[in-house]
Amino acid sequence: MLTPPELSLYVHIPWCVQKCPYCDFNSHALKADIPEAEYIDALLEDLDTDIERYQLTGDPRLLHSIFIGGGTPSLISPDGIGRLLRGIEARIAFKPDIEITMEANPGTIEAERFAGYRQVGVTRISIGVQSFEPEKLTRLGRIHGRDEAVKAAQLAHQIGLNSFNLDLMHGLPDQTLEQALADLESAIELAPPHLSWYQLTIEPNTLFYFKPPTLPDDDALWDIFELGHQKLTAAGYVQYEISGYSKPGYQCQHNLNYWRFGDYLGIGCGSHGKLSFADGRIVRTTKVKHPRGYLAAYQNLAKPYLDSEQLVADVDRPFEFFMNRFRLIEPCPKADFSATTGLPISVIQPTLDWAIEQDFLSETETHWQITEKGKLFLNDLLEAFMADDE
Repeated sequence: MLTPPELSLYVHIPWCVQKCPYCDFNSHALKADIPEAEYIDALLEDLDTDIERYQLTGDPRLLHSIFIGGGTPSLISPDGIGRLLRGIEARIAFKPDIEITMEANPGTIEAERFAGYRQVGVTRISIGVQSFEPEKLTRLGRIHGRDEAVKAAQLAHQIGLNSFNLDLMHGLPDQTLEQALADLESAIELAPPHLSWYQLTIEPNTLFYFKPPTLPDDDALWDIFELGHQKLTAAGYVQYEISGYSKPGYQCQHNLNYWRFGDYLGIGCGSHGKLSFADGRIVRTTKVKHPRGYLAAYQNLAKPYLDSEQLVADVDRPFEFFMNRFRLIEPCPKADFSATTGLPISVIQPTLDWAIEQDFLSETETHWQITEKGKLFLNDLLEAFMADDE
């Protein structure tokens, strides 16, 4: 029997000014004006169909968090975001302390809207800085400059948000150790409550994949991470997940719900969802990916928003659970495994024994903790929890 966990909502806004060469997200460069009003109507109708399909009316869970991602959500006006949030709350009641995050670019026009987003209910903004070095920003296809990034962070401080995040990348094309650490120091000087500091990876179906740039080698990447981690720690940031650092009390609650194997609805083009039910089912959903197809579902109800729906089999749940939990630095409560997968610990006991013997995991009576060795051999550890193909 499952105990349905916290419920969050992800909202996808698919448009951006231009597609970055490293981006494998479901984003589409603008070729005309955003159909803002129609898309928000479609998002709310998409939510209605999920509520009906999964019988969420009367669900006692209040909405834990909302994350509006993209694309570039800050291309939507504050009035539009306000209408969206009011429509969501009319359908699913919010927790009193709900975290509502919205991704934004540090471009001048978007930053000028920050105060408007706060006024309509956004509590947290995630600013996609990526780098402060002009040459690196150009290589990454970013359309803002260093000064805009600095001003956006300063504005985020001034308008009274509960929190804000800076997204920063390292391991950039031809990036030296000194350049990577200078970028990090520039971010730290701006004192964001939360800093997402992650390594650039080359993903399929991106421009960088077809025309690979020269990236730092593994030794250089390790030096960047090790020295950068020291700088962040010295500045009072605590690493709570693989790429997430925050000042105490400013962890991203939405991401924590993901990594703790929580539930989330996904609305918007190509969005993903995961829902758990008291009868033991866990369902993963994906919505229609392309904006044209998604809006066609709104214009013609014979075309559904839902692209795929898949039951998570019992044999796949241990891998899915630990694939998420092992992103987090915090110890994993043993009780969470059974509560969120519906499985007894006995089904994974042989694998746990092996992982502890290999010094990949340590345990107490109530918790498991991935070790430093386990982090180095994370793929081996996760593969041990995968279902046998036979």
